[in-house]
Amino acid sequence: MDMHAHVHGSARTSNLLRVALLLTIGYIVLTVVAGLRAHSLALLSEAGHNVSDFLALPLSWVAVYLAARPPSSTKTYGYHRAGVLAAFVNAITLVIVAIYIFVEAAHRMISPVAVHARTMMVVAAAGVVMNGAIAFMLRGSSHDVNVRSAFIHMLGDTLSTASVIIGGWAILWSGHNWIDPALSFAIGALILWSSFGIIRETLNILLEGTPKGVSMEGLSEAMKQVDGVHDVHDLHVWSIGSEMHALSCHIAIADIPPSASEAILRNIKERLAGFRIHHTTIQFEHENCEIAHGCVMPVSVGEAHPHQH
Repeated sequence: MDMHAHVHGSARTSNLLRVALLLTIGYIVLTVVAGLRAHSLALLSEAGHNVSDFLALPLSWVAVYLAARPPSSTKTYGYHRAGVLAAFVNAITLVIVAIYIFVEAAHRMISPVAVHARTMMVVAAAGVVMNGAIAFMLRGSSHDVNVRSAFIHMLGDTLSTASVIIGGWAILWSGHNWIDPALSFAIGALILWSSFGIIRETLNILLEGTPKGVSMEGLSEAMKQVDGVHDVHDLHVWSIGSEMHALSCHIAIADIPPSASEAILRNIKERLAGFRIHHTTIQFEHENCEIAHGCVMPVSVGEAHPHQH
């Protein structure tokens, strides 16, 4: 990836997150005041959800800044995991907010409170405009799991705030105040649903699992189809960040000089680029290998070729 383009993209994302943060602060104040005056748990739930956004957006912004920093002697891959950690923390805060909403909604179902539906609808309409605008701004950068966690926060807010408008209309039409906590249950369920996908993806990266969408069998077969490759084993693929995958493996080839094996290595890397894998550690061997303690070792170490990268 071109470094200038990467830095420019990071700066743009950073600016978008700052704008989103300022808008969110203003809406939180509006929602809390209106929710208390209207006695609406749905609006207060929205305020709670937006407080989690208030925490999520700075976290994502700091992570974008750290991820743009160059590698060092102590952080040889840079700070790409910072964004993954931020996304994981954001998702956990969503789960906590959802549980709180469920508890409060259950209390309101038992003891309904009169709700000012018109206030609900006016404030919710403002929220739809704001959250929708932020989600639209972040949409172009949502390929990064960190920014996507912030994007999902805002998209979830847009949908749940729209549901508050519908709920306010339903209360006006029917006079049933239990619609407000019932709506809160729905908002909580939406928050949980949006968070689980992020938790699953970030945990997979932190545990160095196989990247999403990468087939180990397909990857192995693609490398075996390169002329000169006899076998592929001790294959490992993991993610350093949401957009940076790495691979290490042993590849059996004929007993040829390094100058001849260079063409094989180049063809293999071209195949791996199709899987969005650009960081590789590949060891060529010309001996049969055996598995010992989870690692593949050459039977005759003295005859094996050295590592080639």
